[in-house]
Amino acid sequence: HSTDFEVHRNWLAITHNLPLSQWYYEATSEWTLDYPPFFAWFEYALSHIAKYFDPKMLVIENLNYSSQATIFFQRFSVIFTDILFIYAVHECCRCVNGKRSAKDILEKPTFILAVLLLWNFGLLIVDHIHFQYNGFLFGLMLLSVARLCQKRYLEGALLFAILLHFKHIYVYVAPAYGIYLLRSYCFTANNADGSLKWRSFSFLHVILLALIVCLVSALSLGPFIVLGQLPQVISRLFPFKRGLCHAYWAPNFWALYNAVDKALTVVGLKYNFLDPTKVPKASMTGGLVQEFQHTVLPSVTPLATLICTFVSILPSVFCLWFKPQGPRGFLQCLVLCALSSFMFGWHVHEKAILLAILPLSLLSVQRAKDAGIYLILTTTGHFSLFPLLFTAPELPIKILLMLLFTVYSFSSLKSLFRRDKPLLNWLETIYLVQLVPLEIFCEIIFPLTSWKLQLPFVPLLLTSVYCALGVTYAWLKLYISVLTEHVSVRQKAE
Repeated sequence: HSTDFEVHRNWLAITHNLPLSQWYYEATSEWTLDYPPFFAWFEYALSHIAKYFDPKMLVIENLNYSSQATIFFQRFSVIFTDILFIYAVHECCRCVNGKRSAKDILEKPTFILAVLLLWNFGLLIVDHIHFQYNGFLFGLMLLSVARLCQKRYLEGALLFAILLHFKHIYVYVAPAYGIYLLRSYCFTANNADGSLKWRSFSFLHVILLALIVCLVSALSLGPFIVLGQLPQVISRLFPFKRGLCHAYWAPNFWALYNAVDKALTVVGLKYNFLDPTKVPKASMTGGLVQEFQHTVLPSVTPLATLICTFVSILPSVFCLWFKPQGPRGFLQCLVLCALSSFMFGWHVHEKAILLAILPLSLLSVQRAKDAGIYLILTTTGHFSLFPLLFTAPELPIKILLMLLFTVYSFSSLKSLFRRDKPLLNWLETIYLVQLVPLEIFCEIIFPLTSWKLQLPFVPLLLTSVYCALGVTYAWLKLYISVLTEHVSVRQKAE
């Protein structure tokens, strides 16, 4: 089973056996509780059902415990909580622009969107093969998006506030929510030319939003503030000591940065530009370790990644404020915030790419340009998740599932936009096709070579770096599309 399976079993045991005051201090297992309090209470609730399946799974000292009853319960709990995700998808489909009508239900935008979300390859393998509760959490996010699109602003704000206290990674898209609510809810009217009518500012609406944020935060963090444990909770939620990159480099800017540093190190050693005794061993022999030490390029600090993330998000936020396009503009900003944080964040997990892929699905069925970006991002982003499933029996499963989803994505979106120009140009097509020989080399050819013992990290490095090129390209292409898009006066006014 995956490490995340043991992580959540351990959290069940911690929350079931220990008082609240010890939840964020318990460290018997290396997989300590590092999610916000609402998720801890979620595990606590599950634990009271889990005891009827197998009480031994709730023993803290039973590390890596995985009886058949434990496996059944944990797997079933993921499936059951996906009910919220299914409902959220239904609500999102109601928000899709219905201008593109089709006689065949299989070609309707709402049907295509439902399939792209419900059968998303990345979500399927991360939750139901690897093991996590992302479907439940993305259900909260998509439902909040749907409520904002339906102009039910307070409901949307409440759902997102709750979501932040379930999993703090969603703070990366908080700027999109904050600016959109300020622009569309706190200011209640525009001028005839679409510019903001400053006199329409509503203090009541600001107070209502503030009350939601404060009440949810008090409910979540209040007990730990009373106990004087807030610093301990924060230190668990934001573990900056873990290093710039995860054990497997997420396909982002830092993967490219690390790869360049490795390449420069190799060249420097070969031509005697570097002293071999001063080159960190982990840099050349350890492969993709968490504490990656840069040899040639400057080392990156948490503050540097925070600044890069903040700067990369700013243009999308400015566009949301000065070039308002309603729900569409909000979704564009949300996706760009998610992608920017993925590109430049500290210790980013490869699974975080789903934070951009799922909301981009809503845009992909409404405009051909966005559909093309979606195909590039999903194909490369999903391929980058392959290392999560690394055993031989899982190889045909992940290939078949991704092939089915990718073929459907391409065929359905191509059919939906058949009157427009091709969704991908020849260069983009060549790049995506090259993923096939890359997979063949990593899974079949490389294990048969002597490199497997000398350079075991090469397949992961190649996968990460090659996918990083595609993710970076999709991010830049979406940004250029948003920044150069002309917004009519009528659109602004609406």
